[in-house]
Amino acid sequence: MIILSLHTGYHDGTASLFDGYDLLAAVQLERLTRKKGDGGGIPEAALDEVLAIAGLSRDQVDVVVLSRASFPARYFKGSAVKRAEYALHKLVGHEKLRDMCSQMQKTGEGDPGRIFREDLFRREYGFRPDTVVAYSNHHLAHALSALFYTDWDDALLYTADGCGDNVHYSHRILKNGTLTCLFGGEDQTLKPRRVDSLGLAYGFATQALGYRMNRHEGKLTGLAAFGEPVRAAELVRRFTVDDTGVISSDFASDGAMRDEIFRLARGVEPADMAASVQKVLEDTVLASVRAILKTHPVRHIGLAGGVFANVRLNRLLCEATGTDETFVFPGMGDEGITVGGALQYLMERDGMAAWLGRRRRLETVYLGRDHGPDIDAVMAATGGVSKLPGEPVETAVGLIAEGKAGAIYQGRMEFGPRALGARSILASPADAGINASLNDRLQRTEFMPFAPYVLEEDAADIFEISSANRYTAGFMTITTAVKPEWRDRIPAVVHVDGTARPQIVRRDENPLYADILTAFKRRTGLPVLVNTSFNAHEEPIINTPAECRRALIDDRVDFVVTQGGVYVASPD
Repeated sequence: MIILSLHTGYHDGTASLFDGYDLLAAVQLERLTRKKGDGGGIPEAALDEVLAIAGLSRDQVDVVVLSRASFPARYFKGSAVKRAEYALHKLVGHEKLRDMCSQMQKTGEGDPGRIFREDLFRREYGFRPDTVVAYSNHHLAHALSALFYTDWDDALLYTADGCGDNVHYSHRILKNGTLTCLFGGEDQTLKPRRVDSLGLAYGFATQALGYRMNRHEGKLTGLAAFGEPVRAAELVRRFTVDDTGVISSDFASDGAMRDEIFRLARGVEPADMAASVQKVLEDTVLASVRAILKTHPVRHIGLAGGVFANVRLNRLLCEATGTDETFVFPGMGDEGITVGGALQYLMERDGMAAWLGRRRRLETVYLGRDHGPDIDAVMAATGGVSKLPGEPVETAVGLIAEGKAGAIYQGRMEFGPRALGARSILASPADAGINASLNDRLQRTEFMPFAPYVLEEDAADIFEISSANRYTAGFMTITTAVKPEWRDRIPAVVHVDGTARPQIVRRDENPLYADILTAFKRRTGLPVLVNTSFNAHEEPIINTPAECRRALIDDRVDFVVTQGGVYVASPD
């Protein structure tokens, strides 16, 4: 059964494709349109991309799963007058979007199929008349994306983001083969929306410091380590956690929360405000998790949703709760609910027992199109780029050892917000100045150091890796302490607080990536390399060979290494 899952949100538009329980492809719209965070309406380019990756067409799709976000207004049922109005808007090119969850609240209808014109949607997008249209619950989809890729018998599944389907958090417990929703389920969809979102609070703090909400929160996470939480006490008292772990606030509205956070940020050093909102986030979510675990003791924690892009928070929850294992789904933003949405459909179709029995550990997130066969031909195109002599691995390692920064381009593009060795920039971790110089070339303003990648056999020697964090560290979704004896040897990847955000790699998942690190270790004695995403400021991660070639010519990096060779920019 071919299942196409779409997220139609105003940001992070995404498509994922499953054949039964097997995830075939997943692509964010931004990688195709080159518009950071692109979304709003049906992500048609991503839809066609995942189908093309699998060699399928729209009429071969058996199920389409839709997130309950934004759609062209004509897809919602209404009066003849409204339908005529929407048709006119489409004709003149000013079609309006409507949020499905808001439409459900407006009509008091809990079943989206009763307000959505499914036949029109199938017809206009070329799906078969018998293609099933299903709908995902935002936070359930987040939760299932974390649970499915584990083998746990028990777990707390905790989701958190700015808002999704009228909810900011959800808490679910897996025990004895049953998944129980404690808070944040479908019963919240038609209720008045609560004002309790720490995700929004963090976003408002991001705005208050002059950055873009839903895009630059990571800057605050890094900046926080340089400051003191001087405003934390004033902000944290506005939030409470009850005995069941439910977070509340005394703000009358989101606007009131925003105004207060902007007030607190005035006259305070940016690092201190960042430290303040980080502490409020950490203390409040930890209190919530501890309250849930006190009543529902389990040994595993699954995390998903945009709040858990905060890798410092993830470390705290893992270490402070004494969990046996914590897993953060790599697509922790709204892109991840396309994976969870398909899994929700399968769970509802097959039942929990069968669904749990189909689970598997996540090996990679290389889920985009494989441009590997084309990259060398594109690089060899006339003018601007030269191929260096020598074998790719040793040639690349020689350049890195000389202080050069290069990009690896191979295989299928990564899914999620971080490059993991298919579209990554590589550099020596011994060069403390590489952060400033490379960020300058990429026009970035970053406060965290670059992340390291490390071979599985070396990980625990360099970082505080344990059975609790090893799995999720394979996807660079958690920070760990760097062992003291290594901090001065690899300064480019160590934050001011003595931590790093490592990616643990195995050779069978990405041989070129692993072999470069193995050769670098053999040459220098250093068992890690810098990995930062291959993109410039405010640009999505590089996707196509042409984009890679352009970045090299534009001096974003010193070289590009592929399976076929090492390339450098050259005069025309």
